[in-house]
Parts: sequence; C-alpha cells; structure tokens
Amino acid sequence: MSIRHAALARRHAAFLAVGAVAAIPLGTVSALAQAHPNPATPDEIRKIQSIEPRSGPAGTEVRVYSENLPLQARVVVGIGAIGTGFEELGEGRQGEFGEVGATVTIPETATWDRPLVFIIFNGNFAPTGLSDPFHVTNEAGLIYREGQITDEGEGCVAMRDRDGYLYTLTGDLGGAKPGDPIAVEGTWSAESDCAQGETIDVTKVGVPPPPDDSRS
Repeated sequence: MSIRHAALARRHAAFLAVGAVAAIPLGTVSALAQAHPNPATPDEIRKIQSIEPRSGPAGTEVRVYSENLPLQARVVVGIGAIGTGFEELGEGRQGEFGEVGATVTIPETATWDRPLVFIIFNGNFAPTGLSDPFHVTNEAGLIYREGQITDEGEGCVAMRDRDGYLYTLTGDLGGAKPGDPIAVEGTWSAESDCAQGETIDVTKVGVPPPPDDSRS
C-alpha cells in the first residue's frame, strides 16, 4: 500500500468513527425526487463513492464515504426511493480534503420491494451526492421487484424495475421474454455474469399486481 493510500485509509476509518450518527427522521425532500425522477445521476450531483454494505434488512447500519464532494459547511445525509422524496438521517463530517463519512441506519419503515439511495445535502439542502442503490431485504434475506423483461442482458435474461434499475435474472423464469411484465422474489448480488446490471437469483416469479394494489 502506498503512503497516500495508507493515509486515505486512515482518514476513511477515522471519519466512519467520528461521523457516526443515529438515525434521526426529520422529514422529506420530495422536490428533489420530482426534479430528478431518473436513477441516472445528474451532472450537478456527484456519485457517492462507497456505501457498505449494499444490502440488508431494516435496521442495518451502513457506512457512507466519499472523497469527491465539494467542500461545504454542513453535510446532511438522507435516504429515499426514486420519485418519492428523501428522509434526513443525520449529519456527517467533512475533512479538509473534502472527504465525507457517516454511519447511518436503514429506517425500520424501509420495505423490501424497492431499492433506496443515499443522498448528501449541504446546509441549504441542495443535493451534492447520490449513491448506488441499497437493497433492503425481508427477514429471509430476499428482495421483491416489479418491472419488465428487456433485451439488455447480452445473452442473459434482464429486467428493468419500476425505478429504472437494470437487473439480470437467474433461475426458472417461466419462459418470460422481452416486453413481458414480471414480478420476482429472490436474493440480490452485486456480481453479474453479464456485462450489465446486478443479479437477482429468482426463487419466485409472477405478474405484477394492478397499479392500485399495495404491498408491504
């Protein structure tokens, strides 16, 4: 490990400790979700470089860290689903080189049917960073997704969920083909044998319920 990498690793560890905060639900920021309904990160919002772990049940502690954010006097960490608004979890810490670190808790209200993203705001609640999705699981370690089969898997079966995220699917899919609506339950993995997307190892497949049907 180089001297620079060792120093960054020490700063990373220090910020994950010093920046630890308990979950503090203080409200939502729905205007941001309405302005940016697509999960692709807008140019003015930088990608948060690390969230660990990437999956787990409600109550999971997640370490958020990034070194590419602009310097700001106050760092606020939030969480939410695309198109629904964001809930503030608490404050992080930013160092002299711009690195931001915090440990936050997935809210108990989080459900297994949609991915969540972490967002970092400055003191004026202007968004500066957006993370890759965090996949909330149920008690059995499964996720549930509704969407449509696409032809994007390059030899693998793929789907886009209702938030626009791409997954490749393994398991018995009942002959599903591109264009078909689909609802799946299964285990999530960040690794994929295909060129794009993350993987769901499907244990149950069906058809999405009507739009006015709700799932907990």
